[in-house]
Amino acid sequence: MNELYKLPDGWKWVIIKDVLKTTQSGIWGDEIFDAPNNEIYPIIRSTEIDHNGKIMVNDKIVYRRVKPEKAKKYFLKQNDLLIVRSGGTTGKIILGRVGIYNGEPDKYLFSNFLLKVQVDENIILSEFLWYYLNWKKFLEENIPNLIRQTTGIQNLPIEDYFSIKIPLPPLSEQKRIVEKIKTLMDDIEKAKNACEKQIEAAEALFSAYLREIFESEEAKKWERKKLNEACEYNSGIWGDEPDNSNNCYFILRSNNIKDGKMIYEEIAIRKINSKYVEEKSLKLGDILVTTSSGSKDLLGKSAIFIPPDDKTYLFSNFTMRLRSIYSIVNYFYLYFYLQSPQAKKVLQLIQDTTTGLRNLDRKEFLNQYIPLPPLKTQQRIVNYLKEKLAYVENLKSKINDLKSTIDALPQSILKKAFKGEL
Repeated sequence: MNELYKLPDGWKWVIIKDVLKTTQSGIWGDEIFDAPNNEIYPIIRSTEIDHNGKIMVNDKIVYRRVKPEKAKKYFLKQNDLLIVRSGGTTGKIILGRVGIYNGEPDKYLFSNFLLKVQVDENIILSEFLWYYLNWKKFLEENIPNLIRQTTGIQNLPIEDYFSIKIPLPPLSEQKRIVEKIKTLMDDIEKAKNACEKQIEAAEALFSAYLREIFESEEAKKWERKKLNEACEYNSGIWGDEPDNSNNCYFILRSNNIKDGKMIYEEIAIRKINSKYVEEKSLKLGDILVTTSSGSKDLLGKSAIFIPPDDKTYLFSNFTMRLRSIYSIVNYFYLYFYLQSPQAKKVLQLIQDTTTGLRNLDRKEFLNQYIPLPPLKTQQRIVNYLKEKLAYVENLKSKINDLKSTIDALPQSILKKAFKGEL
């Protein structure tokens, strides 16, 4: 057999089919309406297999009706491998991704979009094969060339897939490699968790700076005005499907607001009646606020509009525009206040839910009182918080750079492992 690359002494190239003992397609079952308890089973689907090939079972697991005598044929057992063989074309499911089952035996079934395989344990370890089949290099070099598509469904030709070559070390070497990979992956996971905690700490640091300003003894003495007295406000617009006319405009939506910043990516384009364009256009310093969202944490998030170019930008009907009255409030000061823990407490109190969508009570939001020191004091606060924000953003950037380096380590480890260099 032709070698894909030079293997260490004692290793050899084999095809996947030669290391398998059994293969089995999954089952879907029926709706559980009025089904007796002994005919209701949880089904592992493609969506339960994460990007690392781990099977993640949570409250979104689907239950289906299957006769007990039939279900016995589809129970998952320790070290069973599940190959994603079919899926939609949205990109959310990756064909060829492989999960390994380490849960309670004889509890879960698996769906018809998956193929269960059991390895010949006298030849190969399930975990060794699992690591190799989820190796990014293996996936990228093999799966795209195999995928077949019919009526919106992507399929993986299993016979072709099973004919792919894989490296096979002796069992003793496989065990050593698997244990080494596990140890290194655990260390990487700990390092990633440490980075996440550092990012959380950095974000908490900026909240502390905001609290220092807006919960200070000095702030208690400042004049207070209702938000609608300090700024003008307007609801957004959505419009019609775009065409080739000159009446099509960029529409910023709530998804363009991320971590307090305006993100100019994936911007919607809609056809807008020209009589609304001037009224719904954004200007430098306008603050966009999310007024409808499926998440309570995203409702009320805000960002300042700073034009990225000379094009006209409007804002969607799920958002609201605040435009500072400059003689009363500095727009950056207002933005910083809306990011403060004090303002976020207000947001928690003025939400209502309809059909799964959370809405901001705009009247209550605009009637909230905000602290308004003199404009010179506002400018001093803005300068101070901009400096602190830059410091925090620089800190987060360095942590994210480190996290990116850590994220790349697993693939580097697998590359060494499967070339016999680990």
